[in-house]
Amino acid sequence: MTTHARTLRGYVADGKTRLVISGYDALTAKTAALAGVEVLHLTGYGASAALAAAPDIGLLSVTEMAGACARMVEAADRPLIADIDTGYGNALNVHRTIRTFERAGAAGIHLEDQVHPKRCGHMAGKRVVPAAEMVAKVKAACDARLDDDFLIIARTDANTIEGLDAAIERAALYREAGADMLFVESPLSREEIVRIAGADLGPQLFNWAYDGLTPHVPISWLAELGFPLVLYADVAQVVHKAFAAFVGRLTACDSLDEIADLVTGFDAFNSLMGLEEWRGLEARYNA
Repeated sequence: MTTHARTLRGYVADGKTRLVISGYDALTAKTAALAGVEVLHLTGYGASAALAAAPDIGLLSVTEMAGACARMVEAADRPLIADIDTGYGNALNVHRTIRTFERAGAAGIHLEDQVHPKRCGHMAGKRVVPAAEMVAKVKAACDARLDDDFLIIARTDANTIEGLDAAIERAALYREAGADMLFVESPLSREEIVRIAGADLGPQLFNWAYDGLTPHVPISWLAELGFPLVLYADVAQVVHKAFAAFVGRLTACDSLDEIADLVTGFDAFNSLMGLEEWRGLEARYNA
């Protein structure tokens, strides 16, 4: 049987560049899947915003994040990469965290080398643990997985702290420790992106961040550089802007007809949510 993990690993190796889009709940996952997105991502910031209206500073628990992961996977038949921040503790915690997210249906994770509590990769004030500590976490993650295809992505946030040379050196150590894919967060220029892509690090994920530290670059250019996965993770910002605009329109309108262009119709939404399939099951079991 082909697992989502095996499918994801195949995507990484097939020479194509795929856009990975984040979500934080069943609805965002299903919406992305219906739009044809092949790989989903559980965003730490999005989950923190949705569940706690809080910033991405390590406030959510592994249980809350794994629950979000399970709901997304159930709603959308797609490989999903989960953001597990720093692994929720030391190497032993990482070992248990990997098992938790495998049970939740993730096809892979990314694990970062920040000090806990972490910060969003594009925030000021980040700190990183010693490289040896992260190496131990990567080894624990690789040892813990039950499915050998489960993808371990090691992220380093060292670029804005120790410089790009140090970040690339760290990434190489994490690769040697067993990571399947590398993620050098927050390149500050096109030149840095080119250097990262040209480093001998194996397959890499690129964070296509909006309004962060990294310049906006075309995904076609990233494909030319050879990044297999390009991640757009700022979904909570998208949802916030859309809903804030809707509320502004709604509070100012006199008739619901004035906001018709902003609302999915009831019948269409029921169809998207699979009402007919549920009605079919209801009829089958109540016959």
